Amino acid sequence: MIHSFLDSQRSQGFSYPEVGASRNTSPAGYTVDHHRVQLGRGAGDFARAAESLRRWRMFELGWLQLFWPDTPIRAGSTVAVLARTFGLWSLNACRIVYVLEEDAPIRRYGFGYGTLAEHAEQGEERFSVEWHSGDDSVWYDILAFSRPNQWLVRAGYPLTRRLQRRFARDSMGAMAAAVGRSGA
Repeated sequence: MIHSFLDSQRSQGFSYPEVGASRNTSPAGYTVDHHRVQLGRGAGDFARAAESLRRWRMFELGWLQLFWPDTPIRAGSTVAVLARTFGLWSLNACRIVYVLEEDAPIRRYGFGYGTLAEHAEQGEERFSVEWHSGDDSVWYDILAFSRPNQWLVRAGYPLTRRLQRRFARDSMGAMAAAVGRSGA
């Protein structure tokens, strides 16, 4: 079933016109979420954090499952996210829009992915890790802009927002654990 779903989504277009906007900012008309957590310090923590992104560790949450976690981080790759909450499940697909690999002024690795036409939401999410040379700190950063794409999501928007906050919190915890820190 998941293979068929992903195959059908690979030819779908994005569900929003501002493709790539999460690289720098968020467009008007969306709910914006921005979360950061310090993961550690120095080259070793940055290398572990970047490798954790490459392995999709930020999705190892128990109530979410990524299909497939061996999908390479490159523009055009399509993944599906299965969420199980309150006895229900939803399956949504996203495509990687861009990959970040920057060295200055802050060393940064990450990517942004966007929702496809049949996704419950419209929007984009950027996952990145940063190494700040000034204080040697390493950070995990999530920036997302979204709005409902289906009537059921609009009707249950307070629940949707709660799940989005839960994802951010749990994702930061998963990255902290992956880098070797306890708690986030």
